[in-house]
Amino acid sequence: MVKRTGRAERLPAIEWPTVFLALFCYGTWLIAGLLIWNAYPVLALAVLAFTVALQSSLVHEILHGHPTRNALVNEAFVFLPIGLVWPFRRFKTLHLRHHADERLTDPFDDPESYYQALWMHEEMPAAMKALLKVNNTMIGRFFLGPWLAAIGFFIDDAKQVLAGDKAIRKAWLLHGAGLAIVLPIIQFGFGIPLWLYVLVPMWIGQSLISIRTFAEHQWSEHPEGRTVIVERSPLAFLFLNNNLHFVHHKQPTVAWYRLPTLFQARREEWLAANKGYVYPNYWALLKAYAFKAKEPVVHPVLCRSPEQGRAFVPRVRTRNLNGFGTAPVPAEPPKE
Repeated sequence: MVKRTGRAERLPAIEWPTVFLALFCYGTWLIAGLLIWNAYPVLALAVLAFTVALQSSLVHEILHGHPTRNALVNEAFVFLPIGLVWPFRRFKTLHLRHHADERLTDPFDDPESYYQALWMHEEMPAAMKALLKVNNTMIGRFFLGPWLAAIGFFIDDAKQVLAGDKAIRKAWLLHGAGLAIVLPIIQFGFGIPLWLYVLVPMWIGQSLISIRTFAEHQWSEHPEGRTVIVERSPLAFLFLNNNLHFVHHKQPTVAWYRLPTLFQARREEWLAANKGYVYPNYWALLKAYAFKAKEPVVHPVLCRSPEQGRAFVPRVRTRNLNGFGTAPVPAEPPKE
């Protein structure tokens, strides 16, 4: 069994591959909008969609404590939200909670779970149930997933802000400050209508990320069997090697550019450890689940009936890599 390990080696003060990646991402975004758009608009939109997806992957890398040891400096690398939708601090809070592996896929405790509680699902309108069923196919997730996720996220956050959550309000205010820079650049600097940017680069960029997230997690009695390994993909760079998602979950502070070497050095151990939840590539997933739901909408085991007082509480209170006060730590799988 592959186990989570401590920081056996000293992390560099600055991880330069990630710094250069951020410069490449934003530089490519500017080149596409300022230089390519007027001459080759279709190509520019495609490149912009690529940079939106890459920036989403970069945000994921940054929130895990890269490329420096200072959280505010790291946040500055992704302050400009070219994907428009997700406030960095909200994504960070929710994603770090998601890393409590013993609660993966739980409809309430895992913020990134696509499963629903049975009793809540039964109360939904028939049209919403149909949309969620389509969303569990790979084609449905590609086209519908970004909109369903964003709308649900906006509604939930708005309710919490109205209820007085100051941390969420601050996250949105910072996001708004970033948008105040990005939106004028798109509209007046690039000359791209905002509606077109939303319907092509933003939508398609998030859809590209949905290829990765589509099968990242499934329900398994063993926590180790809930996280996928997709061994090879031409999209690996776009996903910053998070196709090797099980490796990332077991060692979440390892930088993106080290994941392939880490995986190959102990490949058989990794494959055995995650209970065989492995695909050779994303094409295999597409062939199997393009128009077929991979998972049920309703969680097959958890949250079958209402429970009082359901709330996520981190198991360990400590100082994590980013200097904040809590760090979820996945449990070891049950011993057989």
